[in-house]
Amino acid sequence: MTSPGRLAALLGLLAAFGPLSIDMYLPAFPEIGASLGGGVEGVQLTLAAYFIGMAAGQLLHGPLSDRLGRRRPLFAGLAIYVAASILCALATSMEALIALRLLQALAGCAGMVISRAVVRDVSDRLDPVRLMGRLMLVMGVAPILAPLIGGYVAAWFGWRAIFWLLAAIGLAALILCALMLHETLPEERRRRVSLLAVLRSYGGLLKDRRFMGAALASGFAIAGMFAYIAGSPFVFITLNGIAPAHYGWLFGGAAAGFILLSQFSAKLAARLGRERLFNATIAAIAATGLALLALTALGAPFATQYAAVFLYVSLLGIALPLGTIITITPFPHMAGTASALVGTLQFGMGALAGAVLSALHNGTAMPMATTIALAGSAALAARALLRG
Repeated sequence: MTSPGRLAALLGLLAAFGPLSIDMYLPAFPEIGASLGGGVEGVQLTLAAYFIGMAAGQLLHGPLSDRLGRRRPLFAGLAIYVAASILCALATSMEALIALRLLQALAGCAGMVISRAVVRDVSDRLDPVRLMGRLMLVMGVAPILAPLIGGYVAAWFGWRAIFWLLAAIGLAALILCALMLHETLPEERRRRVSLLAVLRSYGGLLKDRRFMGAALASGFAIAGMFAYIAGSPFVFITLNGIAPAHYGWLFGGAAAGFILLSQFSAKLAARLGRERLFNATIAAIAATGLALLALTALGAPFATQYAAVFLYVSLLGIALPLGTIITITPFPHMAGTASALVGTLQFGMGALAGAVLSALHNGTAMPMATTIALAGSAALAARALLRG
């Protein structure tokens, strides 16, 4: 049996496909737009397509993994992800890249869904909060390294090399899973149900106040991070004159804060209780979002605005693992389905945050700050109104 440390590392790699595929090509936006003729606006649509694919794909992979076990859907998803990444590297038009990014996300999100479900599968013998914290540690390295690696790869080899690299990472993950990840859902615990029953399962989860309170709170909170991901290149580089080569360091700095706090989540939860710590963290996230909005409106120095963003993203290191555990632990019989719905809500809200950011765009930093503040406040409201 794979050791807890190796299991956490492998699950972290699977969960990292989202941030890797999102963040690695951010520094290459201008080059991709110029190469394929769609401009920055066209490249932003490739990011929106990825969010939509992540939201929709998880609804498929969750029930499949509950029905067929964890390994087979995971292997299929990784194989398609590798193929889609290769096709992205070969794309000759912006329209093709948008469609292929959608396919890449639909397949790649299998790793995110199934990694969370595996945590639930083994929670009877391993502390799920501690394992999720370790998973977040590995996953959290991705947004630190991805934009740095992507920037250098694009500079040295061109933007297409980024997608070749993603294909190589997907292939490596497929091989490692085949060698190291044992099936964690035995036959007797699998749900052989119809499509109608799957829809009923989703409906039941949507009606469950405890599930929705934690899922929406964590979903709205992470929507603020998606607004940061989409808006920070313009705010940092264009408005504040940060060199593109330095952008990755600032972006990664916030991710480092996320990692740091995620490692304290298990100890804090053991001392304070999961629900109490989650509620306090969501409140702190909302307050930080409002502080960022105030600082931006007052024209505060960039360093203070960045400090607020840093704190917001760092607090997610506590909120996300706790939110995931609170949502899926009560549903051991359909952990994959519950995990999928959590992920769909999170990425659906991420797509919504991107739409709000685009609609508010006025050439200043206010749209990003406003969207982050709205996301944090909505997280707090959802948690207050929908406690189980």
